[in-house]
Amino acid sequence: MNTARQARAVVARTLGGPVTVETILVDPPRRNEVTIRLAACGVCHSDLSATNGTIPFPMPVVLGHEGAGTVVEVGEGVTAFRVGDRVISSFVSMCGHCRYCQTGRPQLCDQAAKAGTTLPDGTLRTRDLQGNPLNVFSGCGVMAEYATLHVDNVVHAASDIALDCCALIGCGVMTGVGAVVNTAKLTAGSIAIVFGAGGVGLNAIQGCALAGASMIVAVDRVDSKLEMARLFGATHTVNASGDENLVKTLRKLTGGGADFAFECVGRGEVVAQAYGALRKGGTAVVVGVAGAKDMTSVRTASLTFEEKTLTGSYFGSARPREDFPRLMSLYRSGRLKLDELITHRYTIDEAPQAFEDLHQGRNARGMIVFTVEDLPQRRP
Repeated sequence: MNTARQARAVVARTLGGPVTVETILVDPPRRNEVTIRLAACGVCHSDLSATNGTIPFPMPVVLGHEGAGTVVEVGEGVTAFRVGDRVISSFVSMCGHCRYCQTGRPQLCDQAAKAGTTLPDGTLRTRDLQGNPLNVFSGCGVMAEYATLHVDNVVHAASDIALDCCALIGCGVMTGVGAVVNTAKLTAGSIAIVFGAGGVGLNAIQGCALAGASMIVAVDRVDSKLEMARLFGATHTVNASGDENLVKTLRKLTGGGADFAFECVGRGEVVAQAYGALRKGGTAVVVGVAGAKDMTSVRTASLTFEEKTLTGSYFGSARPREDFPRLMSLYRSGRLKLDELITHRYTIDEAPQAFEDLHQGRNARGMIVFTVEDLPQRRP
């Protein structure tokens, strides 16, 4: 097909304004690209952050980076994918050649850093009906009925798992579980605290459970989220509302502090609390995305005398082509929860409500559903 496809898409046009649902044009794939018909796309907090400026993106931008669907067209030179293949988007491009890809850290790929709002070659395949170019979120822009992506942003999806569940792996699950098992390398018997029980936080909690943590403390300000945290493996919960010394509370609860703490909120003050709640030799992992001007303060001497570690985790330190299949296998065996993460499904026309619900903290994960034929299939 040599002509552009029309697609309904979720677009952010003004900073701080509501998202809009409009018809756009999606150009066919060029060399090493594929066009995907989306089945589902998660509504992630990072998408919201793009609309409010927490993550700076030039407007207008087609949102969405946590998607799954079916390949409908392949460009020249594509050999790894065929029409009809089920795929998951990966918002981190993986060139395979830069220093980071070569040393097993593709989440830090140099190519990905250059493709924040375009495809890796710096061009776009998305336009509005007037012909004006539309940026795409993290090289994806998959909150649309169709999207053209570079093959480095696409991973095969299992044929026996519903595509809405597959979509979750493309961000929230990979980011949360990966922070635990890839970045922190949490060991069995450890004590862990997870700050924030939203979509990523719940996955960090189930990552701790998968890794064999003996005590998992979930911290949030919303009781309903803490109840959900129990379902995903939290052994203890703490409502931080009104606690004037949360660090003291957590250190007492854990018998002197945690071995690992995961900050899944994206606020400097919470990072400081996560670090403060560690015991000697502990590791605090920053998973949440903070504003560009947000700062964190820690006692510098504690880094030396207590040998504490403060580090970040981007995309769960993912190796998507290895980790995505492993996560799907864990789901298939009943060890990883995916169905339970989706607390509300929306049509694309309901996208503005989906973003409002996300802003109000009403969902673990909202999911926009485009096509339904693949979705009824649940865990094998």
